[in-house]
Amino acid sequence: MASPRLFEPITLRGTEMRNRLWISPMCQYQALDGLANDWHLVHYGSLARGGAGLVMVEASGVVPEGRISPGCLGLWSDEHTKALREVVNVVHRWGGKIGIQLAHAGRKASLYPMLPGLPEGSIPIEDGGWETIAPSAVAFTGLREPKKLTLEGIEELIEQFVVAADRAVEAGFDVVEVHGAHGYIISSFLSPLSNFREDEYGGSLENRAKLLRKIVKRIRDNHPDLPLVVRISASEWRDDGFTPKDGAQLAKMLKEDGADLIDVSSAANVAEARIKAGPGYQTSFASEVRKGGLPVGAVGMIISATQAETILVSGLADVVSIGREALRNPSTPLSWAKELRSDSYHEYVPDSYFRAWPQR
Repeated sequence: MASPRLFEPITLRGTEMRNRLWISPMCQYQALDGLANDWHLVHYGSLARGGAGLVMVEASGVVPEGRISPGCLGLWSDEHTKALREVVNVVHRWGGKIGIQLAHAGRKASLYPMLPGLPEGSIPIEDGGWETIAPSAVAFTGLREPKKLTLEGIEELIEQFVVAADRAVEAGFDVVEVHGAHGYIISSFLSPLSNFREDEYGGSLENRAKLLRKIVKRIRDNHPDLPLVVRISASEWRDDGFTPKDGAQLAKMLKEDGADLIDVSSAANVAEARIKAGPGYQTSFASEVRKGGLPVGAVGMIISATQAETILVSGLADVVSIGREALRNPSTPLSWAKELRSDSYHEYVPDSYFRAWPQR
């Protein structure tokens, strides 16, 4: 195979990613006060050096209380912008493009970092935890009950996302992703299983999507040339929840609002779900959402080069993202390029590594 689809470039709003194998945002829980540090420089630099087309930085809180945990990154001050600019520069140095996932964890904020040896669940207020917010005052199973957002609070939240996007552009990020998945604040608004509002932000899908749409529109107005990705949970694995067909309808709306690509994941908004996980288990959701008229990314147990290539050539998705495979081996893109006999794979090999990666 001389020209695998996986290693063809893709361009969003004039920004070209060198291939269609991207790195998913994955929480590292290594930040202090939301600031990037040496861990992030090495981690993200290694992923870029390994040949990824786009490296997506983990969920970064648009405000301190928007973080999943005290160990999560943030982007709410000049100091955070400066620290992340160094990460951007490292990724660019190794030929990759870099994005950042802007997030507010909503009712799933104020958790202990998901690291070995630590407790699970909400951090008590007296131990450094904080109050959480949601569309309705309904807790995620086992977590602290959140406060229902007022209409004024919703407007503040929208502004927080917009300002964080401005900071991301200032830091030099090539792509911004709005996190609308996994039960965090936007996802909990989108879902009928967590949004029980009776105002303009509740009820129909059109109403439940208003928060996300306003955020996307405002960011697009401020940054006409910025590639803008939205991650969604296209299925809650329940018939009475958000469905892939809803995802396709949402994609149509977001296309009107200026989004460029939908990053399709699933689940994590309600604990009571029967998830059938397996290799590529979310790919069919991506294919359904793609009917909404926007390019899509597939993610979730994509574990081999041939699997990733098949997803693309079959027209199920436009890019694929890997997570744990990249944690196991940051050079997975380079390995897969060699395996698929891509003519361009040697272009990803750092000069100092040439002895480990012969051209054939």
